[in-house]
Amino acid sequence: MYKKKIFSIITVVLNNKNKIERCIKSVLSQNFKNFEYIIVDGGSTDGTQKIIENYRKKITKIIVKKDKNMWEAMNTGIKNSKGEIICILNSDDYFTKNALNIAKNQFQKNNIDYFFGAVKKRKIFYHFNPEFIKYKFNCYPSHSVSFFVKRSVHKEIGLYDTKFNYCADYDFFFKLFKNKKFKYAKAKKSQLIGYFDTSGSSSRIGFFKTLYLESKIRLKNKQNLILVLSIIILRFFNKLRNKIFYFI
Repeated sequence: MYKKKIFSIITVVLNNKNKIERCIKSVLSQNFKNFEYIIVDGGSTDGTQKIIENYRKKITKIIVKKDKNMWEAMNTGIKNSKGEIICILNSDDYFTKNALNIAKNQFQKNNIDYFFGAVKKRKIFYHFNPEFIKYKFNCYPSHSVSFFVKRSVHKEIGLYDTKFNYCADYDFFFKLFKNKKFKYAKAKKSQLIGYFDTSGSSSRIGFFKTLYLESKIRLKNKQNLILVLSIIILRFFNKLRNKIFYFI
């Protein structure tokens, strides 16, 4: 028997009554049961809170609190959690039934600090390479639904930077990958952790704003200015090329 909770699953939500129940059910139906589940609601007014209340007895903690942005809500969830390993499961997204078993086995087998599971969005994405983040824009190594990280990592490099309304996870990944002491593992294609929705907040910002924010994050994390400018130019021309081929 485990003396304490291994996983802390944290869901942040604001006015998402159409998808929150699917998310909750995917957590509560896990084959591996050693976890706590925390939901942070930013003050929903569309009926989301009523749906959450239907599961109050099965949810470890429900926090209703207005926040600056979703990153502050995530930080609130992390600060109120106790598990050894943390996963942020957005309210649009949902786990496969074996998600926590897959993650648990990876941490036990490989003695790692963080893990990237396979995730499905139209197709299955897997075998992420953190090194790619240095040279590519819009190249997230994983979606939060399949990213598991030890609490000890947050204690060392901090939580999400709430100064960013978007892309604070990109900033967190940069800080994480710069620290070579942390070990990680990547999933096989068959190790599907979950599914994520394409209608989240990050999908609503345009190309140029994304480019600006990611450049700002690169410079904040002391990436070489010439490299950042080179990547911006390449990214811009790649976008232009795709538009030209689209109309041909």
